[in-house]
Amino acid sequence: MERAIITVVGVDKVGIIAGVCNVLAAHNVNIRSISQTIVDEYFNMMMIVDISKADMKAGELADVMAGLGEEMGLRIRLQKSEIFSQMHRI
Repeated sequence: MERAIITVVGVDKVGIIAGVCNVLAAHNVNIRSISQTIVDEYFNMMMIVDISKADMKAGELADVMAGLGEEMGLRIRLQKSEIFSQMHRI
C-alpha cells in the first residue's frame, strides 16, 4: 500500500466531503481513514488514502487536489505519508 495524507481546511459549507471523495474516486484512490471536525464555522478534515492504484503519480494528484481546493475556496494538501510524518515529527 502506498499511503498519502490529505488535509482539508476552510470555512464549512455543504458538499466539501462529497467534492473531495468524488475526485478521489475518479482517480481510483481508496480512502482508508477519515476524520473531520467543525469548530465554529471552520471545517478541518484529515484523510489517509491508498494511492497505489491511482491513475496518476502523487505529485500530479496533489496538484489536482490543490486545484479542487481553489475551486471550493479551501486549502487541500496531499502529501505522501513519509513526507507528512517527517514534517510533523516532534
